[in-house]
Amino acid sequence: MADESAPSEEPATDAEDSDPAVAQSTGDDEEQSPTDDEEQSRTDDGEQAAVDLDIDVPAPDIPEDVRKYQKFQKIDGSTYDRANEFLRERTYITAREWAIARLCADFRTETGVEMTKIGENLPHLVPFMTDTYSPQAVNQARSSFEEKVRKAGATFLYGAMCDFFTAEELDDVMYETTEVAKFLLEVEGVDLGVEEELEAEDRISEVMRNVREHSVALRHDEVTCPDCGHHFDAGDASE
Repeated sequence: MADESAPSEEPATDAEDSDPAVAQSTGDDEEQSPTDDEEQSRTDDGEQAAVDLDIDVPAPDIPEDVRKYQKFQKIDGSTYDRANEFLRERTYITAREWAIARLCADFRTETGVEMTKIGENLPHLVPFMTDTYSPQAVNQARSSFEEKVRKAGATFLYGAMCDFFTAEELDDVMYETTEVAKFLLEVEGVDLGVEEELEAEDRISEVMRNVREHSVALRHDEVTCPDCGHHFDAGDASE
Protein backbone atom coordinates (compact mmCIF):
# COMPACT_ATOMS: atom_id res chain seq x y z
CA MET A 1 0.00 0.00 0.00
CA ALA A 2 1.46 3.32 -1.05
CA ASP A 3 2.38 5.91 1.53
CA GLU A 4 0.09 8.90 0.81
CA SER A 5 2.24 11.16 3.00
CA ALA A 6 5.30 10.78 0.77
CA PRO A 7 5.99 13.91 -1.32
CA SER A 8 5.04 13.71 -4.99
CA GLU A 9 7.80 13.94 -7.57
CA GLU A 10 8.47 17.42 -9.03
CA PRO A 11 7.69 17.73 -12.75
CA ALA A 12 10.71 17.79 -14.98
CA THR A 13 11.85 21.33 -15.87
CA ASP A 14 12.74 22.42 -19.39
CA ALA A 15 16.50 22.62 -19.71
CA GLU A 16 16.17 25.55 -22.12
CA ASP A 17 14.33 27.57 -19.46
CA SER A 18 16.83 26.82 -16.71
CA ASP A 19 20.05 27.20 -18.69
CA PRO A 20 20.41 30.45 -20.66
CA ALA A 21 23.32 29.05 -22.62
CA VAL A 22 21.21 26.17 -23.83
CA ALA A 23 18.32 28.46 -24.65
CA GLN A 24 20.64 30.67 -26.73
CA SER A 25 22.12 27.71 -28.59
CA THR A 26 18.76 26.26 -29.53
CA GLY A 27 17.57 29.56 -30.94
CA ASP A 28 20.42 29.73 -33.45
CA ASP A 29 18.58 27.38 -35.77
CA GLU A 30 15.65 29.78 -36.13
CA GLU A 31 15.60 33.00 -38.21
CA GLN A 32 16.39 35.95 -35.95
CA SER A 33 14.93 39.46 -36.43
CA PRO A 34 17.64 42.07 -37.05
CA THR A 35 18.43 44.45 -34.24
CA ASP A 36 18.05 48.23 -34.65
CA ASP A 37 21.81 48.60 -35.18
CA GLU A 38 21.85 45.89 -37.84
CA GLU A 39 18.88 47.44 -39.63
CA GLN A 40 20.54 50.88 -39.58
CA SER A 41 23.75 49.33 -40.92
CA ARG A 42 21.86 47.80 -43.83
CA THR A 43 20.19 51.14 -44.58
CA ASP A 44 23.51 52.98 -44.49
CA ASP A 45 25.10 50.36 -46.76
CA GLY A 46 22.24 50.70 -49.23
CA GLU A 47 22.51 54.50 -49.30
CA GLN A 48 26.27 54.29 -49.74
CA ALA A 49 25.82 51.86 -52.62
CA ALA A 50 23.43 54.30 -54.27
CA VAL A 51 26.03 57.07 -53.91
CA ASP A 52 28.76 54.83 -55.37
CA LEU A 53 26.56 54.02 -58.35
CA ASP A 54 25.52 57.69 -58.76
CA ILE A 55 21.85 56.87 -58.19
CA ASP A 56 19.53 59.61 -56.94
CA VAL A 57 17.58 58.43 -53.91
CA PRO A 58 14.51 60.71 -53.66
CA ALA A 59 13.52 61.83 -50.20
CA PRO A 60 10.07 60.57 -49.22
CA ASP A 61 7.10 62.91 -49.50
CA ILE A 62 9.16 65.75 -51.01
CA PRO A 63 7.80 67.13 -54.32
CA GLU A 64 10.11 66.86 -57.30
CA ASP A 65 10.31 70.62 -57.90
CA VAL A 66 11.34 71.07 -54.26
CA ARG A 67 14.13 68.50 -54.60
CA LYS A 68 15.42 70.25 -57.72
CA TYR A 69 15.38 73.73 -56.18
CA GLN A 70 19.00 74.94 -56.01
CA LYS A 71 18.86 78.53 -54.80
CA PHE A 72 20.29 79.66 -51.45
CA GLN A 73 22.77 76.75 -51.49
CA LYS A 74 25.61 79.14 -50.58
CA ILE A 75 24.13 79.75 -47.12
CA ASP A 76 23.57 76.98 -44.59
CA GLY A 77 22.21 76.96 -41.06
CA SER A 78 25.53 77.96 -39.52
CA THR A 79 25.66 81.22 -41.51
CA TYR A 80 22.06 82.33 -40.99
CA ASP A 81 23.01 84.91 -38.35
CA ARG A 82 25.65 86.39 -40.65
CA ALA A 83 23.16 86.66 -43.50
CA ASN A 84 20.59 88.25 -41.22
CA GLU A 85 23.15 90.74 -39.91
CA PHE A 86 24.20 91.66 -43.46
CA LEU A 87 20.60 92.36 -44.43
CA ARG A 88 19.81 94.36 -41.31
CA GLU A 89 22.83 96.60 -41.88
CA ARG A 90 22.01 97.32 -45.54
CA THR A 91 18.27 96.78 -46.00
CA TYR A 92 14.97 96.84 -44.11
CA ILE A 93 14.27 93.13 -44.66
CA THR A 94 15.29 90.08 -42.66
CA ALA A 95 16.75 86.84 -44.00
CA ARG A 96 13.40 85.15 -43.40
CA GLU A 97 11.52 87.75 -45.46
CA TRP A 98 14.17 87.67 -48.18
CA ALA A 99 14.02 83.89 -48.57
CA ILE A 100 10.23 83.63 -48.49
CA ALA A 101 9.77 86.50 -50.95
CA ARG A 102 12.05 84.70 -53.40
CA LEU A 103 10.16 81.42 -52.89
CA CYS A 104 6.82 83.14 -53.42
CA ALA A 105 8.10 84.46 -56.74
CA ASP A 106 9.45 81.06 -57.81
CA PHE A 107 6.44 79.00 -56.68
CA ARG A 108 3.76 81.21 -58.18
CA THR A 109 1.14 79.57 -60.37
CA GLU A 110 -1.78 80.88 -62.42
CA THR A 111 -4.01 80.54 -59.38
CA GLY A 112 -1.65 82.08 -56.83
CA VAL A 113 1.37 81.31 -54.65
CA GLU A 114 1.84 77.76 -53.37
CA MET A 115 2.15 78.83 -49.77
CA THR A 116 1.36 75.42 -48.31
CA LYS A 117 4.12 73.77 -50.34
CA ILE A 118 6.59 76.51 -49.40
CA GLY A 119 5.80 76.31 -45.70
CA GLU A 120 5.86 72.52 -45.44
CA ASN A 121 9.15 72.21 -47.36
CA LEU A 122 10.92 75.35 -46.15
CA PRO A 123 13.96 73.55 -44.62
CA HIS A 124 14.44 71.62 -47.90
CA LEU A 125 14.18 74.77 -50.02
CA VAL A 126 16.36 77.10 -47.94
CA PRO A 127 19.29 75.54 -46.06
CA PHE A 128 19.39 78.22 -43.35
CA MET A 129 15.71 77.79 -42.47
CA THR A 130 15.27 74.96 -39.95
CA ASP A 131 11.51 75.01 -39.23
CA THR A 132 8.40 74.50 -41.30
CA TYR A 133 5.89 77.35 -41.64
CA SER A 134 2.15 77.48 -41.84
CA PRO A 135 0.61 79.06 -44.96
CA GLN A 136 -0.42 81.99 -42.79
CA ALA A 137 3.19 82.53 -41.64
CA VAL A 138 4.41 82.41 -45.24
CA ASN A 139 1.83 84.97 -46.28
CA GLN A 140 2.73 87.21 -43.34
CA ALA A 141 6.43 87.20 -44.28
CA ARG A 142 5.59 87.94 -47.92
CA SER A 143 3.31 90.83 -46.96
CA SER A 144 5.96 92.24 -44.64
CA PHE A 145 8.52 92.13 -47.46
CA GLU A 146 6.19 93.89 -49.88
CA GLU A 147 5.31 96.61 -47.38
CA LYS A 148 8.96 97.32 -46.60
CA VAL A 149 9.88 97.50 -50.30
CA ARG A 150 7.09 100.00 -50.97
CA LYS A 151 8.09 102.21 -48.03
CA ALA A 152 11.79 102.03 -48.92
CA GLY A 153 10.95 102.85 -52.54
CA ALA A 154 8.95 105.91 -51.54
CA THR A 155 11.73 107.05 -49.22
CA PHE A 156 14.39 106.62 -51.87
CA LEU A 157 12.40 108.30 -54.62
CA TYR A 158 11.63 111.28 -52.42
CA GLY A 159 15.31 111.57 -51.55
CA ALA A 160 16.15 111.58 -55.25
CA MET A 161 13.46 114.13 -56.15
CA CYS A 162 13.74 116.60 -53.28
CA ASP A 163 17.15 117.95 -54.36
CA PHE A 164 18.75 116.74 -51.13
CA PHE A 165 21.43 114.83 -53.07
CA THR A 166 23.65 116.25 -55.77
CA ALA A 167 23.91 114.30 -59.01
CA GLU A 168 27.24 112.79 -57.89
CA GLU A 169 25.87 111.82 -54.47
CA LEU A 170 22.85 110.21 -56.08
CA ASP A 171 25.15 108.18 -58.32
CA ASP A 172 26.99 106.98 -55.21
CA VAL A 173 23.72 105.95 -53.57
CA MET A 174 22.66 104.08 -56.68
CA TYR A 175 26.01 102.31 -56.90
CA GLU A 176 25.84 101.13 -53.28
CA THR A 177 22.26 99.92 -53.54
CA THR A 178 22.96 98.16 -56.83
CA GLU A 179 25.93 96.31 -55.33
CA VAL A 180 23.82 95.05 -52.42
CA ALA A 181 21.05 93.91 -54.75
CA LYS A 182 23.52 92.11 -57.04
CA PHE A 183 25.12 90.36 -54.07
CA LEU A 184 21.76 89.04 -52.91
CA LEU A 185 21.00 87.78 -56.41
CA GLU A 186 24.37 86.04 -56.59
CA VAL A 187 23.75 84.35 -53.23
CA GLU A 188 20.45 83.08 -54.60
CA GLY A 189 22.38 81.47 -57.44
CA VAL A 190 22.04 84.04 -60.24
CA ASP A 191 25.20 84.24 -62.34
CA LEU A 192 25.70 87.86 -63.40
CA GLY A 193 28.23 88.56 -66.13
CA VAL A 194 30.39 91.68 -66.13
CA GLU A 195 28.72 93.09 -69.24
CA GLU A 196 25.28 92.52 -67.75
CA GLU A 197 26.30 94.31 -64.56
CA LEU A 198 27.68 97.32 -66.43
CA GLU A 199 24.62 97.53 -68.66
CA ALA A 200 22.29 97.40 -65.68
CA GLU A 201 24.24 100.12 -63.86
CA ASP A 202 24.16 102.38 -66.93
CA ARG A 203 20.42 101.94 -67.39
CA ILE A 204 19.74 102.64 -63.71
CA SER A 205 21.93 105.75 -63.75
CA GLU A 206 20.15 107.05 -66.84
CA VAL A 207 16.75 106.53 -65.23
CA MET A 208 17.81 108.31 -62.06
CA ARG A 209 19.18 111.28 -64.01
CA ASN A 210 15.82 111.61 -65.73
CA VAL A 211 14.05 111.37 -62.38
CA ARG A 212 16.18 114.15 -60.95
CA GLU A 213 15.72 116.43 -63.95
CA HIS A 214 11.96 116.00 -64.08
CA SER A 215 11.63 116.44 -60.33
CA VAL A 216 13.10 119.90 -60.77
CA ALA A 217 10.32 120.70 -63.21
CA LEU A 218 7.76 119.57 -60.65
CA ARG A 219 9.11 121.99 -58.07
CA HIS A 220 9.45 124.99 -60.40
CA ASP A 221 7.51 126.35 -63.36
CA GLU A 222 10.52 127.20 -65.49
CA VAL A 223 14.02 125.99 -64.65
CA THR A 224 17.42 125.19 -65.97
CA CYS A 225 18.88 121.84 -65.01
CA PRO A 226 21.85 122.43 -62.65
CA ASP A 227 23.69 119.42 -64.11
CA CYS A 228 23.46 119.78 -67.88
CA GLY A 229 22.06 123.30 -68.38
CA HIS A 230 19.01 121.99 -70.22
CA HIS A 231 16.11 124.48 -70.09
CA PHE A 232 12.59 123.05 -69.66
CA ASP A 233 9.30 123.86 -67.98
CA ALA A 234 6.87 121.94 -65.83
CA GLY A 235 4.95 120.72 -68.88
CA ASP A 236 7.96 118.61 -69.92
CA ALA A 237 7.62 116.51 -66.79
CA SER A 238 4.08 115.45 -67.59
CA GLU A 239 4.89 114.36 -71.16
